[in-house]
Amino acid sequence: MAQAPHSGTFFDATFAPEPPVPEPSLSPADNARYSRQILFSGIGEQGQQRLRRAHVAIIGCGATGAASASLLARAGIGTLTLVDRDFVEESNLQRQVLFDEADARDALPKAEAARRKLAGINAQVKVLAHVADLTPANIAELLASADLILDATDNFETRYLLNDYAVSTNKPWMYAAALGAYTAGMTVMPGETACLACIFPEPPTGAVETCETAGILNSVANIAAAIQVTEALKLLAGATGQLRRTLLAWDVWNNRRSEIAAATPRADCEVCVQHRFRHLAGEGRPHITLCGRNSVQIHEHARPLDLAALERRLAPLGEVRANSMMLRFTTNGLTLGVFADGRAIIQGTTDPAIARSLYARYVGS
Repeated sequence: MAQAPHSGTFFDATFAPEPPVPEPSLSPADNARYSRQILFSGIGEQGQQRLRRAHVAIIGCGATGAASASLLARAGIGTLTLVDRDFVEESNLQRQVLFDEADARDALPKAEAARRKLAGINAQVKVLAHVADLTPANIAELLASADLILDATDNFETRYLLNDYAVSTNKPWMYAAALGAYTAGMTVMPGETACLACIFPEPPTGAVETCETAGILNSVANIAAAIQVTEALKLLAGATGQLRRTLLAWDVWNNRRSEIAAATPRADCEVCVQHRFRHLAGEGRPHITLCGRNSVQIHEHARPLDLAALERRLAPLGEVRANSMMLRFTTNGLTLGVFADGRAIIQGTTDPAIARSLYARYVGS
């Protein structure tokens, strides 16, 4: 491209910049690896090139997130960002397809365990793993470079935060839920379709069923992921006209299925029409009781911890297991899972006051 001339240098104002260099064609190895996907008319070689350039963020690496990450890596997505605040436990292995008994024995953070498994599935895919709780303070840093965000979380606080962020940045995202034998999902295209707040103006209140109370079929989590990834491939391959513009709900055990129209925003929607982003502003953000166990997350003390020093201090007081990313300390029937960023998951209580007290006693305030 021509640069501004120095004094006395002739400058041809009619000089035009060179056209952009076209994207390189797929290599023979790529054509062989993705041959069955390229043969599908909805994707083809051009669509496969688009997938290779795409960056997808998956929030939550549990049952749905692990399956979605595996499918996207196998499909040849160029970059995956994985964000998860939790670690692998034995009860996860029934449905979370990227993990094994060694991961549970070592209490590996799910994002890191998933990254390691995906490296063995498709080494061409760049995987960015973040062992973190997604919050209003870090969401922009973690998700700014993603083309598409996939929800695979277990709580509505994070889903409404994702909805606020996606609408505020005009970034598409896909809601997905799986519980018992039930799955639900929808695609949000800001400015075009309804957003989550259009359909559900407020998060549910009171007692909300979780995997701990209602259980979950492993097949349902995989169905949720399959539907979500299919919609993601449509969008990323450029087939936006084929996107389903409804909220789909499906009980696969009782054979009940329904859809709610979501093709246009609700006229008075607080988020996508009024642009009021309460969840992104952090209004009323609570401590969150996690899915699948009797526990509370403490995320009030963001600071780096010396896990080796903490291990030495806690070893005389109870059972300690540690790796470079987290430490688990068990005493009197309670387990504190402490991460290197100061965050902790306290198992054995749902009372935030008790959880705070235990954290202060054993980790510090």
